[in-house]
Amino acid sequence: MLKRGFWCECWTEDLTEQQRPALLASFDAYSAPQADRWVSVALRTISPALDSDASDEAWQWLYEDRIETRRALLRAEPCTVSVTHANTQITWTIRPVFFLPLAHREGAELPACANEFKPRSTE
Repeated sequence: MLKRGFWCECWTEDLTEQQRPALLASFDAYSAPQADRWVSVALRTISPALDSDASDEAWQWLYEDRIETRRALLRAEPCTVSVTHANTQITWTIRPVFFLPLAHREGAELPACANEFKPRSTE
């Protein structure tokens, strides 16, 4: 059975270099509040270390723009939140997704080769 949710990512990009953005973190959220809370907690955590402009951007989103993000997520629309600190842009993306259930190993018969595995000693 498919389950609705949101795939959240945090990317960083050095604006002075010609490199691709780097994935810093990802998170699977199962509700709009959980998704925007992930961004909120991250922004509140890093805001003391940000320069004043980036800190202002963070608090602008936290106090004024967050409600629009939540509304968009409730409409199952993707959202992006970004702040720029010095030469680094930090971007959080939230996209609606369907999560597929994974097969569980409980009660499943393992292949015969699984019993043949013997860890080696490091000595």
